[in-house]
Amino acid sequence: MQMFLVYITCKDKKEARKIAKKLLSERLIGCANIVQKIESIYWWRGKLVQVQESLLLCKTTKEKIPEIKKMVKRVHSYSVPCIEFIKIADQNKEYFEWLKRVLVYSKWQK
Repeated sequence: MQMFLVYITCKDKKEARKIAKKLLSERLIGCANIVQKIESIYWWRGKLVQVQESLLLCKTTKEKIPEIKKMVKRVHSYSVPCIEFIKIADQNKEYFEWLKRVLVYSKWQK
């Protein structure tokens, strides 16, 4: 089992919170961090765009990636959301053990 950091840009803090709560409620991630204001500059439909966004950082395992992609695409306001998965080379062992326990915790036990 491998730990991954999920990097998702969102239009604002409200959207980031909504996505985080949805992913958490489905036990697809164990933890979410929201960075309220980031500046993004990118190409979109032939034009250079500069906007304020929020950044959602989530902790998960490799096994959860396909479902995370589906869910984020379904609830995100962007037609092409940024959903990136970064493999963690090393982490606090106790934190990773906690994450694995949280992700297998049955919904009926909430």
